[in-house]
Amino acid sequence: MIKLVHFYGCLIGILAAQLPAGGQILRKPIPDKLVVLTFDDAPKSHFTFVGPLLKKYGFAATFYVCEFPPDYADTAKYMTWPQIQQLHAWGFEIGNHTQHHAHVNKLKKEGLEIELKYIEDKCDSLKIPKPISFAYPGYATSANAMATFEQMGYATARIGGDSVYNPLLHHPYYIPSFSTAGTDKQKVLAFIQQAKAGNIVVLTVHGVPDLPHPWVNTAPELFEDYLIYLKENNYKVVSMKGLLKYIRMEEAKKLPIPLPKKS
Repeated sequence: MIKLVHFYGCLIGILAAQLPAGGQILRKPIPDKLVVLTFDDAPKSHFTFVGPLLKKYGFAATFYVCEFPPDYADTAKYMTWPQIQQLHAWGFEIGNHTQHHAHVNKLKKEGLEIELKYIEDKCDSLKIPKPISFAYPGYATSANAMATFEQMGYATARIGGDSVYNPLLHHPYYIPSFSTAGTDKQKVLAFIQQAKAGNIVVLTVHGVPDLPHPWVNTAPELFEDYLIYLKENNYKVVSMKGLLKYIRMEEAKKLPIPLPKKS
């Protein structure tokens, strides 16, 4: 009986040791008022309006770039690669959004690798660091893509979900975010105010304004209101890469992989 109790005690200890603990995942405690700004799809306004405004307020951010079909070549709608290079020169992180804004749940492994590698090669040719953060186009996720992200050296992948990000609960390849699209200012401010008690608020912004995709538009005056609120209320605003100062992503990758939602 004593041996049996000892056996089960050892087994529980082994299983517990295999689970990531908060002290292992966190490099340091998550402060209240920690917000991540992310921008999708490479619309022109990211270069003409967003980048300069972020510089004005001293905020970091991640820009998830792609060559959005069918009219990426229309430079009135989308950034050029030299403009994306300038965002990097201004100090912003460039993330991967696939070449063609491709939904990863519709790609096989080889197709996903090609989509990711195209953006990586474009960055390399312009001396932009290799992206280590990914955002799912259309918020379409795929558990099968995670092995590819790991293989290709990605630290994080961002989804939608309108939820806070808790690094002790959420896998780094399923980091939830809130969208700023629309005209409900109080709703967005309420999102921001949830950055407390170990929770991080990640904001997903599309065009400011978004001429090619008006259904995800954020009005310039509202966007600046959000930045003013963040500044006046002493929020710390970082890029996705900035989260690495707080979180050991390799440890967080031991968290359970979310199951796909039933249709």
